[in-house]
Amino acid sequence: MQNIINPNPEYRIVEIFETLQGEGYNTGMPSIFIRFGKCNLACPWCDTNYNQFETKTLNEIMAVVRGFSARNIIITGGEPTIQPNIEILLDVLKSEGYFIAVETNGLKPVPKQIDYIATSPKRLYQKNYLKHHLDFAHEVRIVVDGDVLDFCEQIENTIKADRYYLSPCEQDGVMNMLDTITQLGKLNQRSNKPHWQLSIQTHKIAGIE
Repeated sequence: MQNIINPNPEYRIVEIFETLQGEGYNTGMPSIFIRFGKCNLACPWCDTNYNQFETKTLNEIMAVVRGFSARNIIITGGEPTIQPNIEILLDVLKSEGYFIAVETNGLKPVPKQIDYIATSPKRLYQKNYLKHHLDFAHEVRIVVDGDVLDFCEQIENTIKADRYYLSPCEQDGVMNMLDTITQLGKLNQRSNKPHWQLSIQTHKIAGIE
Protein backbone atom coordinates (compact mmCIF):
# COMPACT_ATOMS: atom_id res chain seq x y z
CA MET A 1 0.00 0.00 0.00
CA GLN A 2 1.43 3.37 -1.02
CA ASN A 3 2.12 5.87 1.74
CA ILE A 4 0.13 9.07 1.39
CA ILE A 5 2.14 12.21 2.18
CA ASN A 6 0.28 14.77 4.24
CA PRO A 7 0.60 18.08 2.33
CA ASN A 8 -0.01 20.07 5.52
CA PRO A 9 1.90 18.33 8.34
CA GLU A 10 2.13 19.61 11.90
CA TYR A 11 5.30 20.76 13.66
CA ARG A 12 6.35 21.45 17.26
CA ILE A 13 6.97 25.21 17.32
CA VAL A 14 8.36 27.18 20.25
CA GLU A 15 8.34 30.50 18.41
CA ILE A 16 8.72 32.19 15.02
CA PHE A 17 10.15 35.70 14.95
CA GLU A 18 12.13 38.15 12.84
CA THR A 19 15.30 39.74 14.17
CA LEU A 20 19.01 40.13 13.42
CA GLN A 21 21.31 37.12 13.62
CA GLY A 22 23.16 37.64 16.90
CA GLU A 23 26.18 35.34 16.74
CA GLY A 24 28.66 33.66 14.45
CA TYR A 25 29.81 34.61 10.98
CA ASN A 26 26.45 36.05 9.89
CA THR A 27 26.00 38.38 12.87
CA GLY A 28 23.71 41.25 11.93
CA MET A 29 21.94 39.50 9.04
CA PRO A 30 18.15 40.08 9.07
CA SER A 31 16.68 36.65 9.73
CA ILE A 32 13.49 34.77 10.47
CA PHE A 33 13.96 32.23 13.24
CA ILE A 34 11.81 29.12 13.28
CA ARG A 35 12.45 27.54 16.68
CA PHE A 36 11.33 23.93 17.07
CA GLY A 37 10.44 22.11 20.25
CA LYS A 38 12.15 19.00 21.68
CA CYS A 39 15.84 18.15 21.78
CA ASN A 40 17.92 14.99 21.83
CA LEU A 41 20.24 16.55 24.45
CA ALA A 42 19.61 18.26 27.80
CA CYS A 43 22.27 20.89 28.52
CA PRO A 44 21.69 22.44 31.97
CA TRP A 45 22.63 25.95 30.78
CA CYS A 46 20.35 25.95 27.70
CA ASP A 47 18.47 29.25 27.35
CA THR A 48 15.55 27.80 25.36
CA ASN A 49 12.39 26.28 26.84
CA TYR A 50 12.28 23.68 24.08
CA ASN A 51 9.68 21.57 25.88
CA GLN A 52 7.18 24.42 25.82
CA PHE A 53 5.79 24.50 22.31
CA GLU A 54 2.63 24.68 20.23
CA THR A 55 1.63 22.51 17.32
CA LYS A 56 1.41 24.47 14.07
CA THR A 57 0.65 23.21 10.58
CA LEU A 58 2.83 23.90 7.59
CA ASN A 59 0.28 26.39 6.27
CA GLU A 60 0.18 28.21 9.62
CA ILE A 61 3.98 28.44 9.72
CA MET A 62 4.19 29.79 6.19
CA ALA A 63 1.51 32.39 6.91
CA VAL A 64 3.69 33.76 9.71
CA VAL A 65 6.91 33.59 7.68
CA ARG A 66 5.39 35.42 4.71
CA GLY A 67 4.43 38.28 7.02
CA PHE A 68 8.11 39.15 7.56
CA SER A 69 10.49 40.89 5.16
CA ALA A 70 13.73 38.94 5.79
CA ARG A 71 14.74 36.33 3.21
CA ASN A 72 17.09 34.37 5.48
CA ILE A 73 15.51 31.53 7.47
CA ILE A 74 17.25 30.03 10.51
CA ILE A 75 15.80 26.76 11.73
CA THR A 76 16.81 26.09 15.29
CA GLY A 77 15.55 24.59 18.50
CA GLY A 78 15.67 22.52 20.51
CA GLU A 79 17.10 20.36 17.77
CA PRO A 80 15.70 20.85 14.26
CA THR A 81 17.20 17.66 12.78
CA ILE A 82 14.92 15.45 14.92
CA GLN A 83 11.72 17.05 13.64
CA PRO A 84 9.35 14.77 11.69
CA ASN A 85 8.55 15.91 8.14
CA ILE A 86 11.10 18.74 8.28
CA GLU A 87 11.95 18.17 4.60
CA ILE A 88 8.41 19.08 3.55
CA LEU A 89 8.65 22.48 5.24
CA LEU A 90 12.12 23.06 3.82
CA ASP A 91 10.95 22.23 0.30
CA VAL A 92 8.24 24.90 0.56
CA LEU A 93 10.70 27.46 1.89
CA LYS A 94 13.14 26.71 -0.92
CA SER A 95 10.40 26.93 -3.53
CA GLU A 96 9.70 30.48 -2.34
CA GLY A 97 13.34 31.50 -2.62
CA TYR A 98 14.43 31.60 1.02
CA PHE A 99 18.04 31.06 2.08
CA ILE A 100 17.95 28.41 4.81
CA ALA A 101 20.45 28.09 7.63
CA VAL A 102 20.37 25.56 10.44
CA GLU A 103 21.62 25.66 14.02
CA THR A 104 22.20 22.07 15.16
CA ASN A 105 24.12 20.14 17.79
CA GLY A 106 25.70 18.15 14.97
CA LEU A 107 24.79 14.62 16.03
CA LYS A 108 22.38 13.93 13.17
CA PRO A 109 22.52 14.51 9.40
CA VAL A 110 21.35 17.85 8.06
CA PRO A 111 18.64 17.89 5.37
CA LYS A 112 19.87 18.50 1.83
CA GLN A 113 17.85 21.70 1.48
CA ILE A 114 20.05 23.53 3.99
CA ASP A 115 22.28 26.28 2.55
CA TYR A 116 24.34 27.09 5.66
CA ILE A 117 25.24 24.84 8.60
CA ALA A 118 26.13 26.22 12.02
CA THR A 119 26.78 23.46 14.51
CA SER A 120 27.31 23.72 18.25
CA PRO A 121 28.69 20.42 19.56
CA LYS A 122 28.26 20.01 23.30
CA ARG A 123 31.17 19.09 25.58
CA LEU A 124 28.82 17.44 28.09
CA TYR A 125 28.11 14.82 25.44
CA GLN A 126 31.68 14.43 24.21
CA LYS A 127 31.47 10.64 23.99
CA ASN A 128 28.43 10.88 21.70
CA TYR A 129 30.54 12.74 19.16
CA LEU A 130 32.96 9.84 18.95
CA LYS A 131 30.15 7.79 17.39
CA HIS A 132 27.99 10.28 15.50
CA HIS A 133 28.69 13.73 14.06
CA LEU A 134 28.48 15.86 10.97
CA ASP A 135 31.42 15.66 8.62
CA PHE A 136 31.20 19.32 7.58
CA ALA A 137 29.77 22.62 8.79
CA HIS A 138 30.22 26.17 7.61
CA GLU A 139 30.86 27.14 11.21
CA VAL A 140 31.41 25.37 14.51
CA ARG A 141 30.49 27.13 17.78
CA ILE A 142 31.49 25.52 21.07
CA VAL A 143 30.15 26.90 24.34
CA VAL A 144 32.77 27.15 27.07
CA ASP A 145 30.97 25.30 29.86
CA GLY A 146 34.21 24.10 31.49
CA ASP A 147 37.57 23.05 30.10
CA VAL A 148 36.77 22.54 26.43
CA LEU A 149 40.28 22.40 24.96
CA ASP A 150 40.38 18.63 24.44
CA PHE A 151 36.87 18.69 23.04
CA CYS A 152 37.76 21.47 20.61
CA GLU A 153 40.67 19.39 19.31
CA GLN A 154 38.38 16.38 18.95
CA ILE A 155 35.89 18.41 16.92
CA GLU A 156 38.63 19.93 14.76
CA ASN A 157 39.67 16.42 13.80
CA THR A 158 36.17 15.16 13.04
CA ILE A 159 34.11 18.09 11.73
CA LYS A 160 35.70 20.06 8.90
CA ALA A 161 34.52 23.66 9.06
CA ASP A 162 35.19 26.98 7.36
CA ARG A 163 35.31 28.69 10.76
CA TYR A 164 35.58 27.71 14.42
CA TYR A 165 34.23 29.78 17.31
CA LEU A 166 34.24 29.73 21.09
CA SER A 167 31.22 31.20 22.87
CA PRO A 168 30.95 32.13 26.54
CA CYS A 169 28.49 30.22 28.67
CA GLU A 170 25.84 32.37 30.29
CA GLN A 171 24.42 31.26 33.63
CA ASP A 172 22.25 33.41 35.89
CA GLY A 173 22.86 36.36 33.58
CA VAL A 174 26.66 36.16 33.82
CA MET A 175 28.97 35.26 30.92
CA ASN A 176 32.29 33.56 31.72
CA MET A 177 34.13 35.86 29.33
CA LEU A 178 37.57 35.68 30.99
CA ASP A 179 37.59 31.88 30.96
CA THR A 180 36.42 31.93 27.33
CA ILE A 181 39.11 34.24 25.99
CA THR A 182 41.76 32.45 28.08
CA GLN A 183 40.93 29.15 26.42
CA LEU A 184 40.65 30.90 23.05
CA GLY A 185 44.19 32.15 23.46
CA LYS A 186 45.47 28.67 24.29
CA LEU A 187 43.85 27.23 21.18
CA ASN A 188 45.41 29.90 19.00
CA GLN A 189 48.91 29.45 20.47
CA ARG A 190 49.14 26.07 18.75
CA SER A 191 50.98 25.76 15.47
CA ASN A 192 49.38 24.60 12.22
CA LYS A 193 45.92 24.30 13.75
CA PRO A 194 42.62 25.99 12.82
CA HIS A 195 42.25 29.56 14.04
CA TRP A 196 39.43 29.98 16.55
CA GLN A 197 37.41 33.18 16.94
CA LEU A 198 35.17 34.62 19.62
CA SER A 199 31.41 34.56 19.10
CA ILE A 200 29.16 36.22 21.66
CA GLN A 201 25.39 36.57 21.73
CA THR A 202 25.33 40.17 20.57
CA HIS A 203 21.54 40.18 20.39
CA LYS A 204 21.43 40.03 24.18
CA ILE A 205 23.81 42.96 24.48
CA ALA A 206 21.77 44.90 21.91
CA GLY A 207 18.53 44.14 23.72
CA ILE A 208 16.84 42.37 20.81
CA GLU A 209 15.31 38.91 20.58
